[in-house]
Amino acid sequence: MPTLTAEALDQLFVHARTHNAFAPDPIPEATLRRLYDLMKWGPTSMNCQPARLVFVTSPEGKARLAPALSPGNLDKTLAAPATVIIATDSRFYEHLPTMFPAYDAKPMFERNAELAASTAFRNGTLQGAYLILAARSLGLDCGPMSGFDAGKLNAAFFPDGRYQANFLCNLGIGDPAAVHPRGPRLSFEEACRID
Repeated sequence: MPTLTAEALDQLFVHARTHNAFAPDPIPEATLRRLYDLMKWGPTSMNCQPARLVFVTSPEGKARLAPALSPGNLDKTLAAPATVIIATDSRFYEHLPTMFPAYDAKPMFERNAELAASTAFRNGTLQGAYLILAARSLGLDCGPMSGFDAGKLNAAFFPDGRYQANFLCNLGIGDPAAVHPRGPRLSFEEACRID
C-alpha cells in the first residue's frame, strides 16, 4: 500500500485542529452521507460497528440539544452547521449474524452485559475517530467535545435507552482565527515504549 502524500497527512493529522467557530454554510446531506460511507469501512472488532450517529442540523434539533450542553460548548454548537452525536448501540450484537458470519458471536454478548457495554464503548469510540478522519478527508473541520450532560442528551434523543451518547463533534468549515494556540504533544519517549 502506498504512503499518503505529505499534503494528505497534513490535512488528516499534522494541521488538524479542534475548531470552535465555523462558517454558517450548511453541509449538504450528500456530504454527510459520503462521510458515513467512508467511515463505515474502518475496522471494528468482529465487525461489530456499534456507533450510531445523529447529524443535528436543524434549529429544532439544536434546540433539543442545547439543554444538555455545558456552558462553554453552547454557543459554538448552536452556531455550527452540524453537530454529530456519536452514540453506541447497546444491542449492537443483534446485527452480528449478518455483519460477522464467521461464527455465532451474538450469544457471547447477549449473556454478558458488561462485555457488550465495553465492546460497544471501545469500538464506538474508534468509529468516532474514523468519523473525524473521514470528515477531514472531505475538507471539513471538526470540533470534538465531551462537555455535555449525557442523561439529558440521551433522554432527548434516545428515550428508549438503547443508544447511549459517547461524545459530540461539530462539523463545518472552520474559522482559523477562532482556534486556540496549538498545544504541545507528548514525545514518542513520553507516550510510547517498544517491548
